[in-house]
Amino acid sequence: MSEYKFTQYFENDVLLKRPYLKKEWCIRVIQNPLKCEPQENNRFRFWGIIPEFDNKILRVITLENKTTIHNAFPDRRFKL
Repeated sequence: MSEYKFTQYFENDVLLKRPYLKKEWCIRVIQNPLKCEPQENNRFRFWGIIPEFDNKILRVITLENKTTIHNAFPDRRFKL
């Protein structure tokens, strides 16, 4: 987990709004995504299935380095 970092926004806002999220899940999605694509403002979106979260799809947003996690949330509208 040491190669991954988290923005202050993630630490102070995202985890407070979504206390069910786990940092390990976010890292797992980045390491083994179902899909990855660039996003505006030099960010990237990653999607992955989290089996221990009722097989829900988690979307993880990183900064341009793809190792600093900025946001994460369940994505009900994801389609491959």
